[in-house]
Amino acid sequence: MADEEKKVKKAAVKKTASKKAAGKKAVSKKAVSKKAASKKAVAKKAVAKKAAAKAGAEQAPIKKAAPAKTAAAKAGTDQPTIKKAAPAKAAAVKSDSSVKKLSVTLVRSKNGRLKSHQACVAGLGLRRMHQTVQVIDTPENRGMINKVQYMLSVEEI
Repeated sequence: MADEEKKVKKAAVKKTASKKAAGKKAVSKKAVSKKAASKKAVAKKAVAKKAAAKAGAEQAPIKKAAPAKTAAAKAGTDQPTIKKAAPAKAAAVKSDSSVKKLSVTLVRSKNGRLKSHQACVAGLGLRRMHQTVQVIDTPENRGMINKVQYMLSVEEI
């Protein structure tokens, strides 16, 4: 009888185990389907956002391009619009013979100085102690030199 009882218990254990496994599979399938549905919803939202962005991007250039059309283009002729080139800016640097230059040398360290003073030294092109650079004598450069004059040695060339 002990053998029969063992067989019955094993059969019962197998049934409950199979039921539990089937339940877990069903739960996992539901979870997977929920995850897939949420991913699809996110994907649909992303597609909708991209479409909205494209629609907005298409409208913006049209608004900007409309004033650029000429009267002939508005009349219906298919002539390409010609964009005007930006006017050439005057060269900031004149020929070398007429430009005054300054020789600037960093004689004191930048370490421990104010950030604005370090920026002025960098703006002048100085990176290390006792480095000498030549800069054009402009009001901007004079202003930077004046701000950090306690760190520099300046000579006119």
